Amino acid sequence: METLSRKAYSTRWRKNIFYAICGLIILFLNSPIFIVFPMSFSSASYLVFPPPGYSFQWYLKFFQRPDWIQSTWYSFKIALSVTLISTTLGTLASIGFVRGKFRGKGLISTFLISPLIIPYVIIALASYFFLAKFRLVGSQIGLVLIHTVIAVPIVFIIVSNTFKSFDISLEKAAMILGANRIRTFFKVTLPLIKAGVMSGAFFSFLISFDELIIVLFIGGVKVVTLPRRMWEGVRDETDPTITAVATILILLSILVLMSIMMIQTISGKKRI
Repeated sequence: METLSRKAYSTRWRKNIFYAICGLIILFLNSPIFIVFPMSFSSASYLVFPPPGYSFQWYLKFFQRPDWIQSTWYSFKIALSVTLISTTLGTLASIGFVRGKFRGKGLISTFLISPLIIPYVIIALASYFFLAKFRLVGSQIGLVLIHTVIAVPIVFIIVSNTFKSFDISLEKAAMILGANRIRTFFKVTLPLIKAGVMSGAFFSFLISFDELIIVLFIGGVKVVTLPRRMWEGVRDETDPTITAVATILILLSILVLMSIMMIQTISGKKRI
């Protein structure tokens, strides 16, 4: 009995130490948020922590300055375009990869996810010379194309994992009852994998919206996205408006992520 109690006591202590270490790691990773958030309400005219006072002036300044609003609009427009294209291509690629039976699947899979392995600096440099031939440097179309290249692998991985747990007998039952392949996909397959598709779309949107290195290379002078505007603000200014923008983006990301988790939970209950 004493030996068992000692083992239980030792196991409990190990778990507590493990949880404490995990908590410290999470706290360390999220410490920038705890610093940026109060700084966004600072009454000072420069970046300082802790803030000497609190004010909403930097949030008002963000919505009143045309350069910040234009950069935000550029980022949303490019990210939404990338999300639509990459979600479509990534979903179709995952269907072909999971359902298809052909040689070289491993090689094709490696090729599809290679943009996640290659550093963005190399992708940006190669993209510059490629887009320069078509005079797309400094254009929104060029940014959409390159951002799609780096966003498709995320959608491909997420949707492929969703497909691996998909019951193909449901599709066969629908086709036996008279539905063609297209109708089966939209009425049976897509509703069952929509949680994975939405997750892939969410992360592809974040990748495009938050990307900076490629924008610096091929954005030119005309296309100034929000991350680039924030980078220029840190480099050239001490304006706390950037902390207000960062706080808004963090809250929006958390809100969208929680919405997706709720949709996944509801979808799981409906399946049951």
